[in-house]
Amino acid sequence: MLAAAAELFTEQGYAATTTREVAERAGIRQASIYHYFTGKEEILASLLESTVQPSLEAARTLMEAPAPAEARLWALCLRDVRLLCSGPHNLGVLYLLPEAERFAQFQELRNALKDAYARLLARTAAAATLTEAELGLRARLVFSLVESVILIRKDAPALVVEPMAEATADAALRVGGIPDGELPAVREVGRGLL
Repeated sequence: MLAAAAELFTEQGYAATTTREVAERAGIRQASIYHYFTGKEEILASLLESTVQPSLEAARTLMEAPAPAEARLWALCLRDVRLLCSGPHNLGVLYLLPEAERFAQFQELRNALKDAYARLLARTAAAATLTEAELGLRARLVFSLVESVILIRKDAPALVVEPMAEATADAALRVGGIPDGELPAVREVGRGLL
């Protein structure tokens, strides 16, 4: 059901998709949907949460990992981009739906992930040279850069994920103030955390 809904929501839009179409695509009766979900909104909520929850779990693990913050941040960026670019459908485009704003659980998870990015960035050596306002801005930029792969994937769905994930993680660290000369060592340690 979720795969069918993901395909329909990303191809024709949430508002234009009916539960009857989801059931038909999934090869089940429409009434069967209601054994698992209360309706179309709950299906969308589940899909939205699936784009954030795994990265948030990884972030929580990385927060405690015995490694430099730069490597942990790089690993989180890489892991998050991989998730946002996984699967046959670009579920991240669902973030752009006006309906996405109504889902409090999704918004809470996304805010917790955004906060994890900010806390990891604050633990880097580069953060010591930034004012609180600069650090906040850079944290938002890092998070936005990672989520920008949603639009990149929308425009170029055939891009190979791993090079894009690594390039995005590198760029995120540059935005965070980590010098280019440190990136090779950061990547090496970061890969070991995944």
